Amino acid sequence: MASKPIVVRPIIISGPSGVGKGTLIQMLDDAHPGIFTRTGETKGNTYFYVSEPDFKSLIAESAFVEYTPSETKWQRQMRERAIIDPRYVFIKPPSFDELETRLRKRSTETDASIEKRLGRAKRELEQVDASGLYDMVLVNEDLAVSYDKLKAFVWGSSTE
Repeated sequence: MASKPIVVRPIIISGPSGVGKGTLIQMLDDAHPGIFTRTGETKGNTYFYVSEPDFKSLIAESAFVEYTPSETKWQRQMRERAIIDPRYVFIKPPSFDELETRLRKRSTETDASIEKRLGRAKRELEQVDASGLYDMVLVNEDLAVSYDKLKAFVWGSSTE
């Protein structure tokens, strides 16, 4: 007898660079391969590049569920369009200073790039609590604890 496939309501995880989103998503994927990420994606088959004029034309035609990579505007678009019914998770750092420390420890960016990311992060963090748009706001202070909370939320045993 074939096992019944697991159906998970889409989860959108966002937060500033350096907060641990990728690590938490990788942990979910490692525990449940193929449910949270897709393997074997290839250009022209599962994702496409278009010119800026073509991209603007697609936006005008409402071809995207969302396309705005700034602050909370993208999330409002997703909720208003109601094409899919995802749950939204925002990952926060324990403090702004800790976020800066994490970004600098990466040693992958220039000081100017880090400052730009920190400016964007500050705006995001100021808006997240006031927006009321997130189903869960998770402070990633301890990776194991954060993962357990996220896992519980994903599988429906927590609504933090």
